[in-house]
Amino acid sequence: MGARPFDRAHSARSALLRLGRAAASGASQSNFAKPPGRACDALAGPASSPAAGKASARIVRFLAPVSDPRKTPAGRLGHEFEGIVVDTRPLAVVLLSRSVRPFILVLGALAFAALVRAAPPSGLTPVAERALAVFALAVTYWISGALPLMVTSLLVIALLGASGVMPAREAYALFGNEAVFFILAAFMLAAAVNHRGLGRRIALSVFARFAATAGSLVPSVYLLGAFMSFVIPEHAVAAMLFPIVLDIVAQMDLGPGRSRLATALFLAMAWGVNIGGIATLLGGARAPLALGILSEATGRTISFTEWSLATAPLVAFLLAAGYVVLRVYFPPERNALADCAKGLREQAASLGRVTLEERVLGVILGVTILAWIVGSRTYGYAGIAIFAVVALFVFNLLSWQEVEEYVNWGIILMYGGAIALGGALNHTGAAAFLAHRTLGQMKSPSLMIAVLSLLAIGLGEMLSHSAVVAALVPVGLGLARQLGLDARTLTLAVAVPAGLTFILPLGTPANALAHSSGYLRKRELLLPGAIMILCAWLGLNLAIRFYWPILGLRF
Repeated sequence: MGARPFDRAHSARSALLRLGRAAASGASQSNFAKPPGRACDALAGPASSPAAGKASARIVRFLAPVSDPRKTPAGRLGHEFEGIVVDTRPLAVVLLSRSVRPFILVLGALAFAALVRAAPPSGLTPVAERALAVFALAVTYWISGALPLMVTSLLVIALLGASGVMPAREAYALFGNEAVFFILAAFMLAAAVNHRGLGRRIALSVFARFAATAGSLVPSVYLLGAFMSFVIPEHAVAAMLFPIVLDIVAQMDLGPGRSRLATALFLAMAWGVNIGGIATLLGGARAPLALGILSEATGRTISFTEWSLATAPLVAFLLAAGYVVLRVYFPPERNALADCAKGLREQAASLGRVTLEERVLGVILGVTILAWIVGSRTYGYAGIAIFAVVALFVFNLLSWQEVEEYVNWGIILMYGGAIALGGALNHTGAAAFLAHRTLGQMKSPSLMIAVLSLLAIGLGEMLSHSAVVAALVPVGLGLARQLGLDARTLTLAVAVPAGLTFILPLGTPANALAHSSGYLRKRELLLPGAIMILCAWLGLNLAIRFYWPILGLRF
């Protein structure tokens, strides 16, 4: 048995889980508050939940009692041990789990040193070999999580200069890439929507209107999550909808493991947000990351309109397929939702009339989206986004303190390093070499794209989507350079499927929040999730083969 201080999660996903659970607690205090005097809770993955498995009993965390912690010996004990995690797993398992991270760190460093010192293989220059060494180290740390994503990216920037792959000044200058500033501005726009309550008002109004029956409530959650993800980053939409869905489930007294309706609601939220997130450049930061790597490597880009047109048929197909799967595998019970609808209407009414600030914010968002559609090639999508952010400050719709509270600055660092690495791999020829050694033996471009997109979907279920894009887009660009294919097509073939996660909680914040509710069980999701993955892969490759050439995206 081992004990250690409770580690505070540092990832964006963990922060969102805390945000979602805190909001849920405030929305439905009577249903989710801890009982007084409770001294320890089980930790079950992303969140403690009634549906947690047996493994949750292996690790316990002491919490301060909710009542006065100083009045009784038990209260003093709970207070003194607050924040302590007791790991009750066998000692061998504890030691093994704690030795994995140091082992990966050392192994990655040794592999990097060996690659740098080794003679380059035929067809690879020494500089390209060093670029591949940096890439291998970065992918190892990104995938394993041995270091936070953003720390690994900072390490990449330093290694590119120190190993002579590119001048250090050029490596650091790549943090000024247009995609980085677009991501930053998109986060600021989402912060304004979140802090002004515009998104919550829209969600409550829609749910109150369609909550009369289970047959209309589930698709309203599903479609609203998708449509909001067209214009707001998907993690922000998920954090906004999660406490509302939790409150709906609590009002109907739907227990974990015994309600298909509750499962359908949380799954509809996650699937809707994920599918909608691929529709535009705003849905997920992986899209600007992919475009940043593309721009740095080739000097070309994909406009806001081109991206939306390329993904529109796939989004429509997946929304239809997802709704059918939800209806077939999780048909809702015939619950009486009158009280739930009344509660939602009361919450919506409590917000009062639409304020002038919300109206101005809506106008700014509308004008910004229109400008992206008609002027992104002239003014750049980052430039338009920055003008919108300035307008938010001009009209006092956003404060810098709110920006600091909301924006995940680590993601900005992560993307700067990934873009620099992608550019280095392409300029040195390392990406083309890697693509030839991995997928270059395939004679059919369609088969190469099919395999690459399947890798993106599969890895996206298990890894951060940003890490998947950072690892696979350079390979796709190498294939494009080697075979004379359109680099934009290969970029889309990775970035679009990387955002489609339907089973595991690891890939997206929406999935992590849905699983943290305790109402989703992985064994129930395997078959419907696999069907959605197959639909996504087939739909994407059919679009690449027959639809994208109409848009000029040839291969």
